Amino acid sequence: MGAAYLGVIFADSPRRLSPGTARAVLDAGSAATGVVRARRVGVFGPGRAVDVGRIAAEAELDIIQLHGDPGSSDVEGIRSHFAGDVWAVLRLDGRSLPPDAAALAIAADGIVIDAKAPGALGGTGRVLDWRGLAGVLGVIRSEAPLVLAGGLTPDNVAAAIAALGPDVVDVSSGIESAPGIKDHTRMRAFAEAAGIQPRV
Repeated sequence: MGAAYLGVIFADSPRRLSPGTARAVLDAGSAATGVVRARRVGVFGPGRAVDVGRIAAEAELDIIQLHGDPGSSDVEGIRSHFAGDVWAVLRLDGRSLPPDAAALAIAADGIVIDAKAPGALGGTGRVLDWRGLAGVLGVIRSEAPLVLAGGLTPDNVAAAIAALGPDVVDVSSGIESAPGIKDHTRMRAFAEAAGIQPRV
């Protein structure tokens, strides 16, 4: 459908895959994208860097998306076991950034902005206050690409893009008919609303 990134989940989630299954899913998705190969992203929760690196190698990932409120030292720890990019997730519950946001943006290759929900790493479908955040994200944008997650759907992604102008939009639950079950109609609608011309 024209996506530049394909993601798989290794964190605790109804969407969690084994490394072998994840590789098969990514291989099939990459083949379907045509001439341009989509970059392969793996979503991880807290864990030992050596284990994250091993799984990333088995799934042939290009990018690790690191959840669990990582700090810059966590990002650097992953780098000793992984040669690709590391995106760190900042979970927000208001219109302000945590004090370590600038240091995290310097350490990481991308910052994922997601909604904070008690007891969950992500995938909750909660929507961020995009307009309220627009004025405070400069500290991140000056250091790393901005990846926007958190409650995106075909109905609101265009407004989110207009408000924040992210480099990447990240969607999972917003294009599902049930947890872990992607809905092709919603996927196409999301791609179109995000300004991507679906290929299938």
